[in-house]
Amino acid sequence: MNANPINITVLGATGSIGCSTLDVIKRHPDKFRVFALSGFQNISLLAEQIVEFQPAVAVVPNNQARDALKALIPNSKTEISVGEQGLIEVASASEVDAVMAAIVGFAGLSSSLAAAKAGKKLLLANKESLVVAGALLMDAVRDNDAQLLPIDSEHNAIFQCMPPSGGDAGVESILLTASGGPFRSFSLEQLAGVTPEQAVAHPNWSMGQKISVDSASLMNKGLELIEACWLFNVPPSKVEVVVHPQSVIHSMVRYVDGSVISQMGAPDMRTPIAYGLAYPERISSGSPALAFDQMLNLTFDQPDRTRFPCLRLAEEAMDVGGIQPAVLNAANEISVAAFLDRHIGFMEIAQINEQVFNEIKTEAVESLDQLMSVDQRARAAALKLVNKVNK
Repeated sequence: MNANPINITVLGATGSIGCSTLDVIKRHPDKFRVFALSGFQNISLLAEQIVEFQPAVAVVPNNQARDALKALIPNSKTEISVGEQGLIEVASASEVDAVMAAIVGFAGLSSSLAAAKAGKKLLLANKESLVVAGALLMDAVRDNDAQLLPIDSEHNAIFQCMPPSGGDAGVESILLTASGGPFRSFSLEQLAGVTPEQAVAHPNWSMGQKISVDSASLMNKGLELIEACWLFNVPPSKVEVVVHPQSVIHSMVRYVDGSVISQMGAPDMRTPIAYGLAYPERISSGSPALAFDQMLNLTFDQPDRTRFPCLRLAEEAMDVGGIQPAVLNAANEISVAAFLDRHIGFMEIAQINEQVFNEIKTEAVESLDQLMSVDQRARAAALKLVNKVNK
């Protein structure tokens, strides 16, 4: 580790990943210093984090949030910035060594891209950045000598299991594990009656509402499949999705000699976060140790793409390529929000996603502006379908 503390920007500081990141950071005050924090809705929590970590800058979504934050921390020396431009600035600031990109959804893309273009160590927890703009982001990382480390537990596990020399020497395939979510044994009839409360109650992980619903529909695993293809330069045919309900084995790599190397740990996001923060060293994360005498069974199964078609849609999107992953991601953000607001049922998430996916024809990815336009078109198409269902 460097003699001087590493300056870190935490984007999405008030979410589950952001809070876990700050928990790891405060365990190692000699190694890390918080340069900037961003928050979205939970301004009171952001104020508490500012008081504790004393960042140079905080970013909020709008002027109203800025005024609310100022009222909570009237004597703070922390500068308050607003909006997407503020996120871009704290992601690319010269003082920053590493950026934890933990903003959920398409909203996190611009700041992730800015960090890569500035040559930062990018700790990527925002999977949508790669799903929507994989080619653009990977090019930015390569062209600017940035370092991209995956923070999703599955991709972090794969990274740890890949050949130590780098590349894909001897790798036959990647095995991406999935808990299966809370409804893995539900029938189609039972799935039709699922409520938002049931969908956000993940059996193993503590996550935000949107990611929890994606996990329940297996869309999260589909997005992770697309992410894995970009991160490890493999086609979808080289990524096997395996349902592992216990969430102890976080993912595996299959080698041509018959070996399978796995990474295990408690279902605690502080483990991959600590690995990313200190890489290539390892530091304590606060995660509990695995109690092997209490693990009586580790089971595995194949995902059911009939009951959970979102996984199939993601595979098709990566196969087709171009803008289709961005289309699918945008439609899904609208349909999940509509489900959480009780405007549509659980099974209609996949139905709306598929209709939008088929409605918008593919084209090659050329620019960020193009992807922003595609995102808006797909969202409008999905919202139209939501309104039709909700009549």
